[in-house]
Amino acid sequence: MAKWGKVDYKQFLKLQKRLEQLEKVDRDQFCRNVAKELAARLLAKVIKRTPVGQYPPGSGIMGGTLRRGWTAVTEEEAISGGSKNAKTYVDSLSITKTGNTYQIEIINPVHYASYVEYGHRTRDHKGWVEGRFMLTISEQELQQQAPAIIEKKLEQQLKEL
Repeated sequence: MAKWGKVDYKQFLKLQKRLEQLEKVDRDQFCRNVAKELAARLLAKVIKRTPVGQYPPGSGIMGGTLRRGWTAVTEEEAISGGSKNAKTYVDSLSITKTGNTYQIEIINPVHYASYVEYGHRTRDHKGWVEGRFMLTISEQELQQQAPAIIEKKLEQQLKEL
């Protein structure tokens, strides 16, 4: 008969405890945190990419309205009225969960935002101004970066366990 030797089950017990801790982790909160981070990154990209109108000095017109218009729907939108830092703002974002999908709505309520995004006819209706696609391009960039960001957050979460 073969001799099997000695077995130390301490490592198996440690693994079992870690797996039990992993089951206790609030997956919903993790997904919400990841969604907020992705939304914050999208806002940063789209704001940086949004053009600012150039007006002659002394005209009294200041550019940047479109750039300042980018926002996300927040839970405290109506209550708070002052400037917040980025962390506070991201934490206040309203997340909608539908099935397995978490959504944060990024908006720009400036009335001409869609014209700058997708393009428009000129005032005399004889030409076309090409769109800048600041949100579209930012979304595409973020979609490419999202798997790495999510993986990094997941590794960070696992290290905490």
